Amino acid sequence: MTEIGHFIDNARVAGTSGRMQPVWNPATGQSDSTVALATRDEVDRAVASAKAAWPAWSTMPALRRARILDRFKTILWDRADQLAEAISAEHGKTVDDARGEVMRGLEVVEFATGAPHLLKGEITENVGTGVDSHSLRQPLGVVAGITPFNFPAMVPMWMFPVALACGNCFVLKPSERDPSASLLIADWLFEAGLPRGVFNVVQGDKEAVDALLEHADVKAVSFVGSTPIARYIHEIGTRNGKRVQALGGAKNHMVILPDADLDMAVNALMGAAYGSAGERCMAISVAVPVTDKVADALIEKLVPKIEALKVGPASDPSSEMGPVVTQAAKDRIVGYIDKGEAEGARVVVDGRTFRAPQGYEGGYYVGPTLLDGVTPEMSVWQDEIFGPVLSVVRSGGYDEAVALIDRHAYANGVAMFTRDGDAARAFAQDIEVGMVGVNVPIPVPMAFHSFGGWKQSLFGDHHMHGMEGVRFYTRLKTITTRWPSGVRSDPEFVMPTMG
Repeated sequence: MTEIGHFIDNARVAGTSGRMQPVWNPATGQSDSTVALATRDEVDRAVASAKAAWPAWSTMPALRRARILDRFKTILWDRADQLAEAISAEHGKTVDDARGEVMRGLEVVEFATGAPHLLKGEITENVGTGVDSHSLRQPLGVVAGITPFNFPAMVPMWMFPVALACGNCFVLKPSERDPSASLLIADWLFEAGLPRGVFNVVQGDKEAVDALLEHADVKAVSFVGSTPIARYIHEIGTRNGKRVQALGGAKNHMVILPDADLDMAVNALMGAAYGSAGERCMAISVAVPVTDKVADALIEKLVPKIEALKVGPASDPSSEMGPVVTQAAKDRIVGYIDKGEAEGARVVVDGRTFRAPQGYEGGYYVGPTLLDGVTPEMSVWQDEIFGPVLSVVRSGGYDEAVALIDRHAYANGVAMFTRDGDAARAFAQDIEVGMVGVNVPIPVPMAFHSFGGWKQSLFGDHHMHGMEGVRFYTRLKTITTRWPSGVRSDPEFVMPTMG
């Protein structure tokens, strides 16, 4: 069995706790590696390494920090396939899907290489006679990221590139379900020239999480995961005086108006509902066709496409959807389908009957599922299933569809498909959801904008990456100056240099 350990002080190190957990291959249900689960002492070592590195890193010119991130970006670009294959082996998503994840993470690295521009402050001359005022943004110190299994490369890259560019040192606690990506990233940052201790990785479970949340030297914590855990992270972190951004769960809807391009909507739903086996916080899990006529036509077009979807291991290049991440996840998803049927939903396409390909019978496969007749009283509408289950909630009109979405506890993402610009404009302005797509099924903002939902989908004041990320990882300082008159220096004739 391969043992997956930590990355502390610019070196891979074995775990010392004696606690290990299997890392499963979701395609086969087998394990050939284990991951170390860190103790508080190991977390302390990682934080101490970062704290020791911070004075030099925080005062390094932003241009030099940006150049290191730029070298890391080149390495990441050249080795994207290697990282994608590591993700696929432990998560179960197809290699193409994993490669797309890496590219979306790389975009944040590209954004962070603009650190010299991002960290510019403001200045006002002569706020008083002979008095100037200027502001600047300074790093916080040691910050931590706690990241989920569904995007083991992209979500960490929503966090650490911006944090590092701003002059912070970073401790990453990745998901113990797919830990290998974190170590590849750490190796490549070191190769790019990141100084010792600036980036550390501690594998682990709740003990490691609590150690980071309670550590006096950790100044901020970023988290992406389920809402109950996000609420816990925010509560414990803020109680311990930390700045916290905690992104929680989602129940993303797609409204389909009668004038929509239905073929476009169907194709968008296929990818948004069943891509990555629905294990995305921005997956569309509820379709809201407006009128029964639209609903019937939508289902008629969806069914043959769902039934033709190729489900299988990532090792099969023809696979369009892989397994879910664990047996527990499979059991939970099947349980929700059972409950939805018992509560009155019609199972149009039943993923419970899916049979894995020969040789992969032990894998954690659930077939793509389509439920019709779902109502707001049902658990399949209320809860985040996080699997390949698409629910259809029929709506009598635009206002009813908007009211349905606004009553949900989650408000991460939403989409509308229509040709009506007036309706789309009203929807984008009025809907109480943090990220909106118009004829775009998964409205994940580009890296130079910011990602985050509303209501129970976000705890904290800042969204991730973009300028919101810069603000989260820095503190604003405003300086007011007055200088006495004095003797000017002699002229210099040598070209000044920076960096």
